[in-house]
Formats: sequence, C-alpha cells, structure tokens
Amino acid sequence: MTFPDASTRRAAVRPSPVFLGVVAIAVAGGVLAWQAEPRSTPANVGVFLLVVAGWVVTVCLHEFGHAYTAWRYGDDEVAARGYLTLNPLKYSHPLLSIGLPVLFIAIGGIGLPGGAVYLRTDLLPAGAARRIALAGPAANAVSAVVLLAVIRLFADVGTHPVFWYGLSFLAFLQVMATVLNLIPVPGLDGYTALEPSLSPRTRRSLDQFKGLGLLFLVALLFVPAINVVFFDAIYGLFGLSGVPAEWAQYGNYLMRFWL
Repeated sequence: MTFPDASTRRAAVRPSPVFLGVVAIAVAGGVLAWQAEPRSTPANVGVFLLVVAGWVVTVCLHEFGHAYTAWRYGDDEVAARGYLTLNPLKYSHPLLSIGLPVLFIAIGGIGLPGGAVYLRTDLLPAGAARRIALAGPAANAVSAVVLLAVIRLFADVGTHPVFWYGLSFLAFLQVMATVLNLIPVPGLDGYTALEPSLSPRTRRSLDQFKGLGLLFLVALLFVPAINVVFFDAIYGLFGLSGVPAEWAQYGNYLMRFWL
C-alpha cells in the first residue's frame, strides 16, 4: 500500500492551540518547581502543574500514536476528526478520557490509560491493528525512556530537588502507563494487539467486557495485596534506569500536597 509522503504528513499534523497551551502549563510548572524551595507552596503548585499537565501531554502523544499509525495505513477519518492535532478535547468523552485519569493520579498516584480515538477498521489492511494498538504504549515507553535519561544524566538533587523529584514522578507514571496499557484485558491496548490472534468466537464472547476492562483493572489495584505486588513491580522497572525510586515517591508526595 502507499503511505502519505513527507509533505502530506507535515500538512496533516498540526498541534492545536489547546495542546500547546497544556505544554505551556507543564513548562510553567517546571519553571516554578525549578525555582522553588522544598516544603514550600510554590514547590507543591509547581510539581502539581508539571505532573498533571505533563501527564495530559503524554496522553495526547499516546492517542496521537494510535491515530497517526492508523492514518498512515489508510484511515483518513482520523485527520477529519482532529486526532492528528493532539487536541485532548477531540477524544471521545474528554471527561472520562482525560479527567478520570488525572483524578486517579491526584488521589492515588495511579497512571491510568486515558483518551480514546475511533478508528475505521474497515479501511485498514490486515495486520495493521496490532501495530496501531502498540503505537500508543510505545509513546508512553519512549516518554519514560527520554525522561529517565534526562534525569539520569543531568539531575542533581543538591540543586533544584523539587523539579527533579516532580520529573521523576512523571517518568514513573509513564512506566506504569506502559505496563497497564499492555495488560491483555479487553478494552486495553494489550488486548487489542492480541485480538487478531483470537478465534472469532472468543472475540465475540469478550467484546461485551471491553467497556468494563479498565474498571475491573482499577478495582483490582485497590485490593491491598495486588496493589503492593503491582507497585513493587513498577518500582522495580523504574529502578532499572538507575534513578532512585525515592525521587518518584517524593515527587508523588509533593504533588498531593493536600494529604
């Protein structure tokens, strides 16, 4: 099949003012955190803005990964729907897709999958579904690697500790989002990637659970024993970077200043 050429791709991909505004908020939070003293109100506000706005940015990148890959494989409707503009308001149910994950970050430090794009699967060639599904978690994984590399190479908590703690927590959320998205539960990307390999009968029987898969996963994470095992695994993966896990924990504490 023929993919769009470079000039066509550049014309279709135009970051929206809404997305750029969210990026600006994340940058403003980072600047505030960079200048803030530990245990101060500016430290709490700066980390909160950096983490929450930074998370929304990565949700946009995640969904853009799905949409852009689908568009390259022939689904022209993703451009018409505005998915290539990275505008979070273009996703289905912005409150549930963006608001709910942000709420769970705020109350529990859990990086839920967020956002949703509608795809015309009838316009896509065989074999494209798996690549499209994995493009979203790949965006989270790349975000995690980039953030952790920056922290590993440049962080010095002797100076600007608030900023580095906040950035570490944002990186931790990216590791968590990558893992959660790859779990093969109906409704999540891991299942979507696996779905083409299942028999038609199995797919039909599991279709009814796609709207409940994320809720089921969230419920499991609030079971104490499962919560401990899950977070230990995420911190273990995070620790492979060489960035101390305590930095992410401090960032989480700074962000949830009301606790």
